[in-house]
Amino acid sequence: MKENAIIITHAYLATPRAKTAHGLIRDSSKYHILAVIDPEHGGKDAGEVVDGKKRNIPVFNHLEEFMAQSREAATVCLVGVAGKGGLIPNGMLDTVKEAIKAGMSIVSGLHEYMSDIEELTTLAEEHGVSITDIRRPKPRHTLKFWNGSIKKVKCPKVAILGTDCNLGKRTTTRLLMHALEEACIQTEMIYTGQTGWMQGSEYGFIFDSTLNDFISGELEDAIVRCYEAKHPQIILLEGQSSLRNPSGPGGSEFLMSGDAKYVILQHAPGRTYFYHFEEEQFEIPSLESEIKLIESYGSQVIAITINEQNLSPEEARAYQEQYEDKFGIPVLIPLQEGMQACIPHIQKMIDSHED
Repeated sequence: MKENAIIITHAYLATPRAKTAHGLIRDSSKYHILAVIDPEHGGKDAGEVVDGKKRNIPVFNHLEEFMAQSREAATVCLVGVAGKGGLIPNGMLDTVKEAIKAGMSIVSGLHEYMSDIEELTTLAEEHGVSITDIRRPKPRHTLKFWNGSIKKVKCPKVAILGTDCNLGKRTTTRLLMHALEEACIQTEMIYTGQTGWMQGSEYGFIFDSTLNDFISGELEDAIVRCYEAKHPQIILLEGQSSLRNPSGPGGSEFLMSGDAKYVILQHAPGRTYFYHFEEEQFEIPSLESEIKLIESYGSQVIAITINEQNLSPEEARAYQEQYEDKFGIPVLIPLQEGMQACIPHIQKMIDSHED
């Protein structure tokens, strides 16, 4: 059964910094989200704030308002922000303390660990609740080196990569997973970030809290364990950052260590510069050059997905038509139309792979 949870976003709900909250508002098989606590958007529906879609998740200005008005009690308080550096936002600890006193366990995906704060751990012990820091690194002795066991995995693996970070790769992965499941295709997803864990994915690891020497092995181990336990027809890999973002490159591990021969590539035509480096004007390479780079690894881009940032719906559709004409592969706008349109192409890929 799902646990009842609230999300705290500390006035960041409408910003990219709350991308963990955005993912949980859209979809979670682990938690039943009762409400969001955000002083900037009280009285609104969280889904409408995030992407204009009503999801019957109310936003309250303060925790005490939720406690006074909600018919259901929450047992978990999820930290819904994940900014650069993963630091706890100033002032957020006051809300965390209130949640603990109200009998809620704390789950945080920040790099600054709440379980290291003595005041919080003492308070949690007094109230019989727990503090879970998802990004706390695994013990060294549990980490795996890459060993080649990935070759045991016979089903196709599709990596959802991007031309930049903070593009919605995880959201696209989840939307695709649900579309495949609706088409009765046995699908598993490997999570690689804290939000994927919170959303309830069973297999994966936290990419950016894993020692570099073990990233390839942890990825391989998650895929192999998933395959041996579930025997899916297809495995989706949640990508991180991008192949050429200089502040946080990621992608080659999925293609090489994870042996993903197929890629769905997420791109934001409305961005010119890498996220967080607009002032320095570090340009995002062209979509065409990114596809060629992926092909140089021996992998094939089977679809393109569009992030609509800085675009009107009409502009996004114009890019969709342009890319379909240019690259001859399916191009989708996930938040507008879902991922169902690419299912026939993926089914053919699975069929040919099984043959």
